[in-house]
Amino acid sequence: MSRDICIHAWPCTYYLEPERRWVAGQLSLTLPSLRFMTDSTGEILVSFPLSSIVEIKKETSHFIFSSITILEKGHAKHWFSSLRPSRNVVFSIIEHFWRELLLSQPGAVADVSGPRTRGKELTGLMAGSQKRLEDTARVLHHQGQQLDSVMRGLDKMESDLEVADRLLTELESPAWWPFSSKLWKTPPETKPREGVPVTSCEPFGKERILIKIPAIISHRTESHVKPGRLTVLVSGLEIHDSSSLLMHRFEREDVDDIKVYSPYEISIRQRFIGKPDMAYRLISAKMPEVIPILEVQFSKKMELLEDALVLRSTRTSSPAEKSCSVWHAASGLMGRTLHHEPPIVDQEGTALHLQTSLPALSEADTQELTQILRRMKGLALEAESELERQDEALDGVASAVDRATLTIDKHNRRMKRLT
Repeated sequence: MSRDICIHAWPCTYYLEPERRWVAGQLSLTLPSLRFMTDSTGEILVSFPLSSIVEIKKETSHFIFSSITILEKGHAKHWFSSLRPSRNVVFSIIEHFWRELLLSQPGAVADVSGPRTRGKELTGLMAGSQKRLEDTARVLHHQGQQLDSVMRGLDKMESDLEVADRLLTELESPAWWPFSSKLWKTPPETKPREGVPVTSCEPFGKERILIKIPAIISHRTESHVKPGRLTVLVSGLEIHDSSSLLMHRFEREDVDDIKVYSPYEISIRQRFIGKPDMAYRLISAKMPEVIPILEVQFSKKMELLEDALVLRSTRTSSPAEKSCSVWHAASGLMGRTLHHEPPIVDQEGTALHLQTSLPALSEADTQELTQILRRMKGLALEAESELERQDEALDGVASAVDRATLTIDKHNRRMKRLT
């Protein structure tokens, strides 16, 4: 994903100090920088990295116009005014991304200023893949527990239908029939199906937190925003304000659609009949970590808009091909490092640019990659076995539902004959 994706842009004016006048244009925010481009000529008058910002303040110019001032390293002060939709919205979003950059300053500085070694890049890639696999495994585990709960409910339904069958048989028997009392014996306790664990009906880990990120939240109108937090649970989504007070909770089945406007901005909506929809719009510097998890939980309800198609463009190959390529790349790099193989050369005898542009893997990077790959392999095998078990459980659910439907229809016919 490119770091130069425009997160947000706002119409505003910029004070050009040498000419002592205000210039109309557009202030745009990207992950590494902030820049101002004029409307008349399209010239970029100001462009500076977020890491060089010392202070962001709300001030007034000439005691009248509300403005945002940004103090840059080297004592350069920039004035932005006539901000739309409002000064508070622009200030909150810029401050959020600036603060998140400061909180992750060591990693951000290393990523922007200095080249990373092949080992660090590959370790970061594999660690991210492992985290996504762990999140997917949690969701899959919760889904399996829901299937087990459904199977227990169907077993209980079959037991109740057996009791209903005995009652209907008693009602259908003549009053003089002397052997009807045996029909009132307590039905034998049904044993749980093989492979279904005996646990409580409430699935374990229902409130397990998958990820929690800070965000800028707007409700219905974009002109009023507030800092808060988005929490992704196995069972749904929760939105809290800056004081950790719950603003709204979306149950997993209540979410009607999630629109992805950019890699850093989404909206969540729940429809109602006869009253306004419940919709929240969220912007966060850590939203790229949340979107893959939301795609697992709400795959049929996700909608990528035009500015968010970069997410899809980075996934041109299938997940299987990507995991396979990553696995082979890691295995090949580690193999060459462990056996000290020489770099690949072309026909002219010169080393390829890919091998010479970055330093070789260190022993520590190799060991860390090996551990990550082993954990990922174990997670993949567990997910495969869980999927096979859930396939069998789904077959059992389908057959149990068919049996219950036939039995209910049969009981309904018998009850109609009695009436």
